[in-house]
Amino acid sequence: MTAVELPKGLTTMEQRMDGQNTQPIGQAAPSRDSAHTVVLRRPYLLFLGEETLALKAKTAYGLRDWAGDSCIGQLRMPGCSVDLGLPELDPSAAAKAGAGSLVIGVTPPGGRIQASWETLLHRAVDAGLDIVSGLHTPLASVPGLADAAARRGVALVDVRRPPAELPRATGQRRSGQRVLAVGTDCALGKKYTALALAQAMRAQGIDADFRATGQTGVMIAGGGIALDAVVADFIAGAAECIAPAADPQHWDVIEGQGSLFHPAYAGVTLGLLHGAQPDALVLCHDPLRTHLISWPDYPLPSLSEAAELYVRMARLTNPGARVAAVSLNTAALDQAAALAALERAEQELGVPAFDPMRTSMQRAIAEIVR
Repeated sequence: MTAVELPKGLTTMEQRMDGQNTQPIGQAAPSRDSAHTVVLRRPYLLFLGEETLALKAKTAYGLRDWAGDSCIGQLRMPGCSVDLGLPELDPSAAAKAGAGSLVIGVTPPGGRIQASWETLLHRAVDAGLDIVSGLHTPLASVPGLADAAARRGVALVDVRRPPAELPRATGQRRSGQRVLAVGTDCALGKKYTALALAQAMRAQGIDADFRATGQTGVMIAGGGIALDAVVADFIAGAAECIAPAADPQHWDVIEGQGSLFHPAYAGVTLGLLHGAQPDALVLCHDPLRTHLISWPDYPLPSLSEAAELYVRMARLTNPGARVAAVSLNTAALDQAAALAALERAEQELGVPAFDPMRTSMQRAIAEIVR
């Protein structure tokens, strides 16, 4: 086995969440199906509400890290301790600085817009900013906001609202090649893995695109479908739309959702798995977790157990599906512990292991495209 070498830095979770990614992916290629493309007015003012947990600000961190050139500042309410390291701007100042949209960058309980936010959302509309949300609550449900937006001539953009009349999945094989990030749990790096892989593959001259399946990914890429808002019967069909037929040499790098081992979110994971028809799977894992995050009664599976189930389920629509690599989130480990975790993962599954924020992905990419 080839030894893994870690560069210096990014050795703790705090550094990962607080440090700017030095190689932003920029805006990914838009979807081949323009009906699924979301057009957002940039640059963004990232709204953090009263959030105190970095994990609940994944949307804001994802935009900062992967669309940093489009993020002009942050807006925090009293009690907020999450800090993106961006300039503090109120809606009026952001609009004067050229902002086009206020983006809700946090996920409160239930994915609901909070009543305490309503005054600030109105101020943003009055300042001439579009409002962009990936939450389950429609922006138009905020009292008076839709009328105010219409008067001001700005847009309320609900990224999580799926396109109308999505098709049922056909299950038919289609041209092109696909790699899907899957996970032992939620919130452990599937989006970052897919973004980093797409970036690295293109840098090697491989025809590859990032394909978004969650609200943050859609905001970063400018296209895609938030699958967790799709009616269950049409999740696999939506996944077929996200990564449609392509040139035989083209690779779609598809953002994963949920986990087959999650009691709440396994349904969207399975639908995505069947609709994506992945040729290659990248199994994402946090080596420090022993149980599902926020579900302490559910222990995490071993890597081998997870790989076996994912491959078995994926082969319903692609008999050649295989696990090609393991992506570990080693942000909370020092260099020696990270090396040991990566080596253990390689030994357990017999495929290359990497951390998309710390190590080379060259061997993993070679295994994916072989």
